[in-house]
Amino acid sequence: MLKIANGTLVLPTGRRRADLYIQDGRVAAIGGDHPVEETLDASGCLVFPGLIDAHTHLEMDTGATWTADGYASGTLAALCGGTTTVLDFATQDRGGTLAAALEAWGGRAAGKCCCDYGFHMAVTSWNEATRRELADMVRRGVTSFKAYMAYDNLRLGDADLEALLAATRKLGYVGVHCELGDKVDENVRALLAAGRTGVENHPLSRPNAVEGDAVKRYLELCDRAGAPAWVVHLSTREGLEHIRAARKRGQKVLVETCPQYLTLTEEVYRLPDFGGAAYTCSPPIRSQADQDALWQALEQGEIDILSTDQCSFTLEQKRLGLHDFSKIPNGLPGIEYRFALAWSAGRLSPERLARTMAETPARAFGLWPRKGSLLPGSDGDVLVWDPNWRGKLSGKTQHSACGYTPWEGFSVTGRPRAVYLRGRLCVENGEPVMAGDRPLALGLGRYCPRNCVPLGMAH
Repeated sequence: MLKIANGTLVLPTGRRRADLYIQDGRVAAIGGDHPVEETLDASGCLVFPGLIDAHTHLEMDTGATWTADGYASGTLAALCGGTTTVLDFATQDRGGTLAAALEAWGGRAAGKCCCDYGFHMAVTSWNEATRRELADMVRRGVTSFKAYMAYDNLRLGDADLEALLAATRKLGYVGVHCELGDKVDENVRALLAAGRTGVENHPLSRPNAVEGDAVKRYLELCDRAGAPAWVVHLSTREGLEHIRAARKRGQKVLVETCPQYLTLTEEVYRLPDFGGAAYTCSPPIRSQADQDALWQALEQGEIDILSTDQCSFTLEQKRLGLHDFSKIPNGLPGIEYRFALAWSAGRLSPERLARTMAETPARAFGLWPRKGSLLPGSDGDVLVWDPNWRGKLSGKTQHSACGYTPWEGFSVTGRPRAVYLRGRLCVENGEPVMAGDRPLALGLGRYCPRNCVPLGMAH
């Protein structure tokens, strides 16, 4: 039995100074006196449940290139930051089947992951054959879905999206990328026609209204379908206001945002020498006013989940859009530094951090109480956080394969003292425990089939 001694546990009921015991990969007890074979002294540390990143894109083919991080490097980076479970997006090929998508993504992940993993299923073709596959997805542990309102090769029209929402309303959430695709396409064409090809035009092609109006439309479709809503990567005040209005009407809305929208501003797109390309993601990074509104919503519990939308590319890959901003691969690496950034901001309590990055994603996506919890019987996934460490973030010391971080030089407080995956010590002081010349955790990650979640359970 493992004893994590002298730490402060962060539990749903609050903080508690107690020892944590883990046996056979599960939490065995909180407190008491039990015979142990191994002890970690967590004096001065906070003990969190292993974090869950509910929004990642690993080993993904964009059509023009592949993400820089595959499952091995991406999940190693996650684990080194305290994340012990990721929920990645398998994506149906246009005209293909959900089963083929799950087989493809599952095949890429199997045997490579350093943390546990599951899949949401992105639906790009809605028809009767896809509808019939939904039950099979649930049997295979996929109980949440995604749809896009932007990107011509991915998006569903309103009628198909409403039908998908109606068909899945008793199965789980459908997260939607809320941007008005037609408006984005129109803006991109107009900017390029005017000779405006630089990175600084990326946010101009996707102004706040593009997201805000899409959130409003999505919530209307959810209301008509009688389905819960899941707004992914919220970035704007306008979108937040539509969510507040929907909740006042009685709608169940799960809301997610990401570290880039809480720590960076649109000034990054005006960096010289194509430097803004490093920050190109969709929706784009917004204004200080938007950032302030999101922080306030997080503090008040109006935003439920803090994920990353991890989708990394090297700076060389970003140069695909050197002469046309619309061709810059969209996405950022954030999987390793999510907790450090949120902690160092100093605006959220340990309890709120645990809720938004562990408990709520576990509850919302059918992993609770096995994941996201330190309760007896839960998996022995544990983040022991040293709040006294001081340092700076750097692309040179991170574990992502993309070679840079958008938070280069950011000063942070705290880092993982230890990270356990099902009771196995896999990270010490922010670095992977090694077994010879490879990380001990490589291949330890298991697929996590998930349960259906009753309507509105998570919020």
